[in-house]
Amino acid sequence: MDLSFWKGKRVFLTGHTGFKGSWLSRILINAGAELVGYALEPQPRESLFTLCEVETDMHSIIGDIRDLDKLKKAYVECKPDIVIHMAAQPLVWESYENPVYTYETNVLGTVNLLECLRLHQNARSFLNITTDKVYENHEWIWGYRETDALNGYDPYSNSKSCSELVTHSYKNSFFSDNSVSISTARAGNVIGGGDFSANRIVPDCVRYAMAGKDINVRNPNSIRPYQHVLEPLFAYLLILEEQYSNGEKAGCYNIGPDDSDCITTGELVGVFCQNWGQGLGWYSEATNGPHEANYLKLDCSKMKSVFGWRPKWSIQTAIAKTIEWTLEYMATKNISALMDEQIVDYLR
Repeated sequence: MDLSFWKGKRVFLTGHTGFKGSWLSRILINAGAELVGYALEPQPRESLFTLCEVETDMHSIIGDIRDLDKLKKAYVECKPDIVIHMAAQPLVWESYENPVYTYETNVLGTVNLLECLRLHQNARSFLNITTDKVYENHEWIWGYRETDALNGYDPYSNSKSCSELVTHSYKNSFFSDNSVSISTARAGNVIGGGDFSANRIVPDCVRYAMAGKDINVRNPNSIRPYQHVLEPLFAYLLILEEQYSNGEKAGCYNIGPDDSDCITTGELVGVFCQNWGQGLGWYSEATNGPHEANYLKLDCSKMKSVFGWRPKWSIQTAIAKTIEWTLEYMATKNISALMDEQIVDYLR
C-alpha cells in the first residue's frame, strides 16, 4: 500500500486506546494523518497504547462512546475527513458477565457515532469494525459470506450483529445519496504483540510462557480464522481509501486468512510452543465456561475481488512476530521502534 493518501487527512478513530486501535494509531501517525482518538482510559497496568508512544503525536480524548454529548463535541472539533469506529466491549466471556454494558457500548455507541455523522456531514468515508462472529453459526465447514444471516449467539456477537444492522439502517435512511461512503468490516481473530486481554488464546499463551508454565487450552479443537493484527488493519485502510473517491466500493466485507491458516486452537498453540522453545508444552483441561462456537471460517472472496486484497503473513509468521514483540517487551519494554519495524516489514 501507498500510505501517502493519509498524509494530512483528518481521521476520527474511536477505540484508539485498545489493542487494534493502538496499532492503527501508530500506522496512521507514521503516515502523516491528523489523528483524533476517542476512547476509554487505557488499562492502568499493561497498556499497548502507553507502550507504543503515540499519545504525544495525536489528540487523544478520553470519553465513553455512550456519552453522546461528549462524543459530539469531540467529533465537531475534529471535522474529520474519515471516521473509523473501533470502540467496543470486545470479549465474549465479558459479555456473559455484563450483557447490558456490552449492548449499550456496541449498539448504542454505534448509534451515537452515526448520529454525529448524520448531523455533521463533513466526513467522506466511514468504516464500522465488527467481527467474524456476527453470523448465525451453523458450524459449517465452509466460510460464511457477507450475504449470510446475521445472528450472533452470545451477547458480544449478537451486539455486533445489531451494530451491523444499525449501520445499514443509517446508510439506507440518511446516506442513500452516497454523500458519505459507509462500510462494515468483519475480521477474524487477531493476534499480535501487545494484546494483554484476558481469556484470549495467544495472550494466555504469552502469560503461561512468561511464567514458565505449560499452557492450559480451553477448546483445543475449535477452529478460528486467526490472523496477525496488521492484516485487517491494512485492509481497513484500503477500504477507507478506495471508497473515499469511489462510493460504489462501499459495502460489508469479510477479512480473514486463507483456508490453509484456518487451524484449530490446539494447532495454533502448538505453533506458539514450537516458536517459543524452552520445552514449552500445552494440555487441555475441561471447563464449564459459556457457549462458544466450535467452527468459524470466513469467505473473503468479495474483499479479494473488489480490492485485489490478499492476506500476506501465514499463521507461522504471525506467531513469530508476536513472540518477537513479547521478547522485546520482556527485555526492555521499549517496543515502539519494533512495532514500526514490523509495520514496514508487513508493507515490504
